[in-house]
Amino acid sequence: MSLRIAACFDGPIDIIGDIHGEYDALLQLLSRLGYDAEGGHPDGRRLVFIGDLCDRGPDSPAVVEWVLAAVARGRAQCLLGNHELMLLLGDARESLRWFLDPTHPEMQPGGKYEHCRPVPPERKAAFLAFFASLPLVLERKDLRLVHAAWSPPAIQMLRDDPQADIVDLYRGSEVRIEAQLQASGVIAAEAQERADHAAQLSGADGNPPLLPAIAEANLRRNLDNPLRVLTFGPDRLAQAPYYIMERWRMAERERWWNAYTDDIPVVMGHYWRQLHTFRWSRLAPKMPPVFDEMQPGQWLGPKANVFCVDFSVGARFMERKAGKTEFETRLGALRWPERQLWLENGEVFGPAQ
Repeated sequence: MSLRIAACFDGPIDIIGDIHGEYDALLQLLSRLGYDAEGGHPDGRRLVFIGDLCDRGPDSPAVVEWVLAAVARGRAQCLLGNHELMLLLGDARESLRWFLDPTHPEMQPGGKYEHCRPVPPERKAAFLAFFASLPLVLERKDLRLVHAAWSPPAIQMLRDDPQADIVDLYRGSEVRIEAQLQASGVIAAEAQERADHAAQLSGADGNPPLLPAIAEANLRRNLDNPLRVLTFGPDRLAQAPYYIMERWRMAERERWWNAYTDDIPVVMGHYWRQLHTFRWSRLAPKMPPVFDEMQPGQWLGPKANVFCVDFSVGARFMERKAGKTEFETRLGALRWPERQLWLENGEVFGPAQ
């Protein structure tokens, strides 16, 4: 089996969704599930983290330290999420300044991310080494786990190149894609659109039209890079441009699970599922939603065998800034094989215990 495609633990497991630096929520959930401070469980259960340990929450370093230690003890497994991948790539997104740029004004008192504890400088190398060691896929006979999307072509690429460094794999895909876009004339057309619409593309108030060359470049840079498909999910052409993470996007997320017809269930995170649909939509990322209204324990796809275990705890920092003390965002875990959803506040959905 590839270094990037690993065997999932046998036996009963608890699959924890995107944590985004919400350390207190993690400790609450672990306690609800019956785990001790070192990740041990009286019934021998083990943990699997779906990725995105870190991000906008108040204590990403503490989350990473806890998971790193639990993995080292053999009590947990962890997938690579898009936020860990971005840190490996040195992607200077604003929500990653706790690691990449802790002296930035937004990390200081009064700043947007003043609440984020910065990484201790002496732990940076250990964190990056841990992220670089993480698989992108976990699988066993009755279950498949991935951060964002189960994509057979992307997974086959990892099987064919099992030893490659994760950053080298990503950068190699980028070089290949850019060469293809250059040869097909898309790069030149994209540059012309950016020049023609520079003012509209310069900020959140620009309101540009849907630009076909930029859209095509967006799609190819996503769909032709297997690491992006697995950690960010596949894209499709957007119905209208939208502004997110400091840039205008012409592509939007594809509901890949609607075409998943294999018998083996898949569990993913990544997609900011809402426990109470649209009640806090103003706090959510400003992107087209991928989920229709559904029940908390509901599975997706034509065979109802795809489950998203991300219940948007990544937006909890915005709830705090809005003055909320009772949160609508949640951190969740899917118990397998029981198929029960457990939340950090004690709610349980699914088959009776």
